[in-house]
Amino acid sequence: MIREILIYGESVLRTKGKQIEKIDDDIRALAADMLETMYDANGVGLAAQQVGRTLRLTVIDVSDAESRPSKMWVAGEEVDPKEHMPLVLINPELQPGEESEIGTEGCLSFPEITAEIPRSAKVKVTAQDLQGNRIEFEAAGLLGRAVQHEADHLNGILFIDRMSSAAKASLAGKLKRLAAESKKS
Repeated sequence: MIREILIYGESVLRTKGKQIEKIDDDIRALAADMLETMYDANGVGLAAQQVGRTLRLTVIDVSDAESRPSKMWVAGEEVDPKEHMPLVLINPELQPGEESEIGTEGCLSFPEITAEIPRSAKVKVTAQDLQGNRIEFEAAGLLGRAVQHEADHLNGILFIDRMSSAAKASLAGKLKRLAAESKKS
């Protein structure tokens, strides 16, 4: 089922997600709906907060993003990220690497807004999958950026919080309109 994606201005986007203690049919159905919603919106990631649920659950699929390569390592071996998509990450924990880089990001909760955002160039991820298994991998490129962006959502942090003050100032009018529109609906 395709769910409504909440737009900037909705307070739930600023809410830290609760740990998922039990992976049940409700969580599996939510993850399936989130994937369907993300694909319908042509996104590469979606967090539970963006569909109105304050849980530590995110979905990611970078397999169609040919123009923005991703790298992935499992147990220290480089693997093809496409073989691991889509990712459903429950209660993810991130360990950012030392190096950072700036790259373009957008967000389904901020239609038509993109910005240059600094992120760790490589990130180590530990999470659970839908079967409750522990998964660990490292990611770089678009996948690394997407994982960090979605993990921020789970902590109530939005990508505009990581923009330079000049970038945020230049988008102030658009952000104000988005927030006002979300209050109307």
